Amino acid sequence: MKVERIHQIHELLKERKRISLDELCEIFSISKNTIRRDVAELEEMGVIQKVYGGIVLKETNITALEPFSTRELRNIDAKKKIAETAAALVNDNEVIYIDSGTTTMHLLPHFAQKQFLTVVTASIYVLDLAANHSNLNVIATGGSLLAPVKAFVGSNVLDCIRNYNFSKIFLASTGISIEHGATNASPLECEIKRELMKKSCPKFLLVDHSKFDVASLMTYSDLKNINCIVTDSQPEDKFLDFFKRNNIRLILTANE
Repeated sequence: MKVERIHQIHELLKERKRISLDELCEIFSISKNTIRRDVAELEEMGVIQKVYGGIVLKETNITALEPFSTRELRNIDAKKKIAETAAALVNDNEVIYIDSGTTTMHLLPHFAQKQFLTVVTASIYVLDLAANHSNLNVIATGGSLLAPVKAFVGSNVLDCIRNYNFSKIFLASTGISIEHGATNASPLECEIKRELMKKSCPKFLLVDHSKFDVASLMTYSDLKNINCIVTDSQPEDKFLDFFKRNNIRLILTANE
């Protein structure tokens, strides 16, 4: 799968810093024309630089994929408040999708009193937390486990998303900006998020203040396609103006 191969090339570069096109062709058993197309896509993302006969990892301020355990502890109080605020938007009898992320996972404890609520997710953490709530109907997407993000990825996840009608989708992001939109450091997760953005229901983006004006590896949606942003601190005026122009609802946590 192309998106997985591009992710693997990027991971190889993080280990080796430099690799030749011939090596890439041999590793992935593909033609040089195919690898050139992959390289062109990575170059467009701004994460690699072409050199004679190969590519090198480009030094950039774009954020890379961090282990879930590292991200989980960062701004944890803000994330819990954001999730509590977002959970109040969920009603009984709904079918919701909860994206994998260190903020969205905190939605679950606030569903203890919900009735006939169906939760669909690819997140291992969400599934683990949901197991404590017998009142919830929980559907796991299945798929291949991507260990750094503690979530399932791949075609099974995409097929599951296509099969269900959601009333609300709660999304995570490793960075958002007006220029690059909602971004994520994992190409395999981005593939899932892009599929979620195709669904005809409200999309809620849960991000703490540190995610604003940050661009990660790949864009999965323009900001204008997000219906509501839930955060813990009022963003800069340029974001407020953009939200107003594009009819994006901004919800701040109770301390704001």
